[in-house]
Amino acid sequence: MSSAPTVNIDPAAFWANPYPTLARMRQSTPICFVPELGATLITRRDDIHTCEKNVAVFSSDQPDGLMNVLMGRNMMRKDAEEHRQERFVYYPAISPRKVEQVWATLFEDLTDTVLTNFQQSGSADLVPHYATAVSGEALKAITGLTQVWFQDLDAWSQAMIDGVANYTNDPSVASRCHSATAAIDAAISERLPQVKQVPDYSLLSVMTESGMPEEMVRANIKLTISGGQNEPRDAIAGAIWALLTHSDQLALAVSGKVSWLQVFEEYCRWIAPIGMSPRRIATEHSYEGVTFEPEDRVFFMFNSANRDEKHFDAPDTFDVTRDTTASLTFGAGPHFCAGAAASRSLVGNVALPKLFERLDGLRLDAMAPPVEFGGWAFRGPLTVPTIWGQS
Repeated sequence: MSSAPTVNIDPAAFWANPYPTLARMRQSTPICFVPELGATLITRRDDIHTCEKNVAVFSSDQPDGLMNVLMGRNMMRKDAEEHRQERFVYYPAISPRKVEQVWATLFEDLTDTVLTNFQQSGSADLVPHYATAVSGEALKAITGLTQVWFQDLDAWSQAMIDGVANYTNDPSVASRCHSATAAIDAAISERLPQVKQVPDYSLLSVMTESGMPEEMVRANIKLTISGGQNEPRDAIAGAIWALLTHSDQLALAVSGKVSWLQVFEEYCRWIAPIGMSPRRIATEHSYEGVTFEPEDRVFFMFNSANRDEKHFDAPDTFDVTRDTTASLTFGAGPHFCAGAAASRSLVGNVALPKLFERLDGLRLDAMAPPVEFGGWAFRGPLTVPTIWGQS
């Protein structure tokens, strides 16, 4: 165990809203051991930015980590040359250039279709009907699992992210995760012969065509589903809620004074859809007066880094005019999120502007219960009930 001071938390309260606790940690115990999570948390932006690049110490290679155990060993849990080689195969399928050339038009088309399916209803919970659907349909195309329902992808993603964040070792959570990964394996097995016969731009096809061993292909498809569904889903739904509860900020976006992409960037700084990334200490190391021992578990708290008072004035305020370049929404260093360009395109360039263009008078349903958020490793609104049209 590291020599960091111990800080206890209430897991339920931390899940409901981690930000007050994280603010206290940044102020008084920026590196602290939390027994309830069995990990040392690093909460300040500059410390995370420095440590994340030191992969010789803060290693992503976690042989006994929950992600490896539950999903298979993917590139997110590899370092150095092993990580680089796998990323070299994976990245071109969703690079900024490929997003612009291939996926951006598809994102436009599928978002229009999703909106058409419910636009005439005049009311909807935008989490399942819009955010989940748009994210899932995009992910079906990108992964190559075009035969499944977007609801399946969402359920599988949720089961996996619950599983990899199951630090209290709840057996029911682990069981749901195993069921999800088995279903993904079955879907991959169904599609593999087809993409081998007719290759396309999907990750399943690109990785298979490269000669990547099948077990690596399967592990990386599961990785893509685990983060590629919930992050854009929660960013879409959360940013919509943020704009509907901050009319001045919505006016700036609608008028074109700020871009919709900037709305996305600021929302993800303010409420990080992916709030944490785990690491394993590979060798004894001292940093900022704390001694880390081999095999210690460390959590880089991106959600805390993105509200670090040293870098952001009034960090608890949603301000779409803010300079967000210091944020760590997609991480830093060699493990910077490979899907960042796809996420920015889908959410910032397509999903947000199209919704407000097509649903005239969109507003929260005043008759519905208040919107609640949940999660600290992954965070988003549980519902966003809305109505539109004449008031």
